[in-house]
Amino acid sequence: MRTLIHWFRRDLRIRDNTALAGAARDAERVVPVFVLDDHYLRDPDVGPARFRFLRESLEALAAELSAAGGRLVLRRGPAAKALPELLRETGAEGVYANAEIGPYPERRDREVGEALEAAGARLRLFPDALLVEPDALATAAGDPYTVYTPFSRKWLSAEKRDPVAAPASLETPELESVDIARVKAWRDLPADPSSPKGGEREARQLLERFVGGPIRRYAGDRNRVDIAGTSRLSPHLHFGTISPRTILGAASGNSKFVLELAWREFFHHVLFHFPRVAEESFRPELDRLRWSGDDAGFDAWTRGATGYPLVDAAMRELSTTHWMHNRARMVAGSFLTKDLHIHWKRGEAWFEHELADADLANNNGGWQWVAGSGTDAAPYFRIFSPVLQSKKLDPEGAYIRRFVPELARVPGDRIHEPWTMTAGEQRAAGCRIGMDYPERIVDHETERRAALRLFEEMKGAKEPSRRK
Repeated sequence: MRTLIHWFRRDLRIRDNTALAGAARDAERVVPVFVLDDHYLRDPDVGPARFRFLRESLEALAAELSAAGGRLVLRRGPAAKALPELLRETGAEGVYANAEIGPYPERRDREVGEALEAAGARLRLFPDALLVEPDALATAAGDPYTVYTPFSRKWLSAEKRDPVAAPASLETPELESVDIARVKAWRDLPADPSSPKGGEREARQLLERFVGGPIRRYAGDRNRVDIAGTSRLSPHLHFGTISPRTILGAASGNSKFVLELAWREFFHHVLFHFPRVAEESFRPELDRLRWSGDDAGFDAWTRGATGYPLVDAAMRELSTTHWMHNRARMVAGSFLTKDLHIHWKRGEAWFEHELADADLANNNGGWQWVAGSGTDAAPYFRIFSPVLQSKKLDPEGAYIRRFVPELARVPGDRIHEPWTMTAGEQRAAGCRIGMDYPERIVDHETERRAALRLFEEMKGAKEPSRRK
């Protein structure tokens, strides 16, 4: 009986799983394994929300595999040691897995491949996480795309794979396995019902709800932070509890939403072709900017205490739910980099720790885009006004009132600029600026001009600011 190992990583599902389907096709017996990676257990940037989502997804995966007649085997890392040991225990001929993009997973896979070869086996990687692989698209000159718009046009016309069927059944031998409940990093996690919930079934239910209603209004509602108009599938795409092919199949009639999938893939393509962006600006000159070391400002930003209601609501949404609307991410990121002049890497690290969906390619790409250091045709002079954006994205102030309750009684014509209230209005609203709600830590117009001077000083550029 031929045996293969399927190594689960960021593909925690049994439906439309390319490598799992391949293993079930090529062998009579499949051993599903997840390796508890010490790299992530030790990484201080991996916060509780991601560990919680991963644990829930593994528990759901174990149940799905059990229903199919299999069993999820958990082993402690490193993978280059755990997988050869599992080969010897099972007599498996090789390991199937879905490819991942990024400096660490690519280095890990090289090490695992070498260890398996030394054991007389082979690691076979399958394209699965993206609809279009990074080596499938190139400019007329043969170069990778570094601007989204031409990339998206080529991406839309590119051939995309169809979903694959889940294995009809799986048979797993009795093997030693780590008990999830005994893993300290997960055992000590407090319950948090407000965080995104993991698991393949949860992902499919979210997709069904989104396609059943909000997607029809997506073009108009997608930028509104006060409306549940987005899919909230980002953590599920990160951990692979649902595939992009399944999402595309359900949403292919909505061009605006499909283009959001293109944005996700664009940032993955950039990371693949330019892995240095994981540590430095895509535009290296931006790292020479005179960034501020304002620790007090950074602390106020992380706590949602900047005095700008939309920024504060966004940051409190992050700390409360470990998710943030994409448009709110842009405004919060712009405030940190353009108003406080703090390096985008500090914001990226904070988001990486707090977000359940923290994905290197997307988190890094989003931060570099908003900071003006990335692959953007209109970079540094894009500066978001936290007041103008607040009026556009949360016109009635519902989002602000939800996450900044001290502003709950502030009148609608003052909610976006509470510092403009008179003393009498502050008393009536039960919100005294500087006491119940903080004073603005900076003046946006002053800092906008300062940001432009800093960028122009660095680049010798004279382009005008584009106010948003």
